[in-house]
Amino acid sequence: MLIPVLLFLLGFLLLIKGGDWFVDGASGIAHRFGVPELLIGATVVSIGTTLPEVMVSATSAVSGHGEIAYGNAIGSVICNTALICALTCAIRPSKVDRASFRIPVIFFFAAAALYAYFAYAAGEFSRIAGFCLLAVFVIYMGITVRQAMKSAAPATEQTKAEESIVKLLLLLVIGAAAIAVGARLLVDNGTKIAQALGVPESVIALTFVALGTSLPELVTAITALVKGHSALSLGNIIGANLFNLVLVTGVSAALRPFPVPASKQIAGMNSSLVVDIPVMLLVMALLTIPALAKKKLTRAQGIGLLVIYAAFCVYQFAL
Repeated sequence: MLIPVLLFLLGFLLLIKGGDWFVDGASGIAHRFGVPELLIGATVVSIGTTLPEVMVSATSAVSGHGEIAYGNAIGSVICNTALICALTCAIRPSKVDRASFRIPVIFFFAAAALYAYFAYAAGEFSRIAGFCLLAVFVIYMGITVRQAMKSAAPATEQTKAEESIVKLLLLLVIGAAAIAVGARLLVDNGTKIAQALGVPESVIALTFVALGTSLPELVTAITALVKGHSALSLGNIIGANLFNLVLVTGVSAALRPFPVPASKQIAGMNSSLVVDIPVMLLVMALLTIPALAKKKLTRAQGIGLLVIYAAFCVYQFAL
């Protein structure tokens, strides 16, 4: 048992230091090119912090464990929104740049509608479904990059002199790698413990694995807040949620199609369809709609989302 504990601690240290490097690199690139931090967070940072979900879900799908790929995507969205973003709102509410925020939110709900169609109407995520979701990812990246180029302001000579682009890119890449390895160490060892306790695989995916693979977002969010980059943190969460639906599920389904898991029932109905997906949509609506309307996040939003996440976890393990 000593080795898993040591690996767990090593993963934790890698997450902390990797998050520090990652945020420094991302915020530095934003300043270097005059691109809004929210856009950097919703693209470059989000892809980096979503890599653990992509790796875990794709590996699970290929090995015949589609319920982990499915549960990890939905669980990560719920965890990112109702735990990670909720904590940042509760600790330090921030203003929202509606212009930069609108596109990621629109794409998320468009992707969620497509995702729900495959889940409810088809009952499975076929290879075609995977390619459709990946197409949404490509379109989103194209539009967002174009928007970033239009809104970019020329960097000053002082900003250019402060940090070289090579150093910033190295910080970004090394930080992302450290986060991914650290998260994997935590997930692997934590999942072994959960399995030893007899926890169902679908529940592990929706809670423990989802939380573990969302640790990069959590570390990035906390580090960004400490360093005063709240817009980067918010953009990362929204972008990561979108990528969980279109990139994580898209890659997994394209590699090996899988059905919607039905291992857990509530009142004779598939729990995933009556609880998991509705909760995912609910928490995102509670986060984004008021933010777009009022152009700010509030402490009340954060507390409310944390209550929902606590109730969701209790449901998963107690019922």
